[in-house]
Amino acid sequence: MPNVTFTDIQAAEKRISPYIKRTPIVESQLLNTWLGHQILFKVECFQKTGAFKLRGALNMMLRAKEEGSLGNRVVANSSGNHAQAVAYGAKMLGIKATIFSPENVSKVKAAATQYYGAELNLSPTRKIADERVAVAAKEEGVLYVPPFNHPHIMAGQGTVALEALKETGEVNAVFASVGGGGLVSGSAISARGLFPNIQVIGSEPLLANDAAESLRQGTIQSLPSQPDTLADGAATLQVGTETFEHLQSLNDFYEINETRIAYWTQWLQHLLKIHVEPTCAMSMEAVTQWLSKQSSPQKVLIVLSGGNIDQQKMLRIWSEDHLQTLPCL
Repeated sequence: MPNVTFTDIQAAEKRISPYIKRTPIVESQLLNTWLGHQILFKVECFQKTGAFKLRGALNMMLRAKEEGSLGNRVVANSSGNHAQAVAYGAKMLGIKATIFSPENVSKVKAAATQYYGAELNLSPTRKIADERVAVAAKEEGVLYVPPFNHPHIMAGQGTVALEALKETGEVNAVFASVGGGGLVSGSAISARGLFPNIQVIGSEPLLANDAAESLRQGTIQSLPSQPDTLADGAATLQVGTETFEHLQSLNDFYEINETRIAYWTQWLQHLLKIHVEPTCAMSMEAVTQWLSKQSSPQKVLIVLSGGNIDQQKMLRIWSEDHLQTLPCL
């Protein structure tokens, strides 16, 4: 019995649509010409709170409200985008929120989380933050809203691809970045629910390759410590028990080094004129590696999952000018 179905994602879309933005599809004719393929981008950078995470958090919280189990406080653990989503949702629903994050959380994301009214509880490491939220989740009247490992979260994240593919029509492949696996899991269910033959492909930082190791070993593997990657949105220590089976169904998976993450962050910002996070720009490297193996023109969809970057991260991204090397296959 699947933990999330296409029907669940359709229901989630109906539930959250009054509260989110319908984000646009964009493309770069110059990039298409250089690569010889059509690359479409679903711009979740333009979503409320600046990332796709709002979809999953709202779906879970709104569903809990429908069922009478929302309580008077929500708690979550997050390195940033999920934190903002839960804080925004709690404010919208008139309840309190406490977010448990590592101390190296993006300052931009932390400030936005507090702006929405949430209490931010910082821990020395991501592991300690995860342990603290587990304790808080047991308190009476508290709803724990996990960042990815829950069917209601995955169903909400799946609305990104559902919304996009209803607009674009069938594509050859959908690409999404992988942290905990909620986005790519939901994307796979949506994409195959609409077009059974579509390929769904994931990518993650080489420095945070717990998902790739898990796929190689056939069991969930954990990173020993929080990785120092530009793609901080994919710096989770391990994938979820709920998401892993969907990761195993992916058609391909790529591990991306830091140089290529910075390269595509610069180029997508330049070509699309959009402020994209390294985590989602990473998918473009997966696209080029996948396209290099294709023998005919392809039409692909990339989920640009977020656009929240602080100054420190931006300085690291632009420490070397990658725009001197043109994109090619």
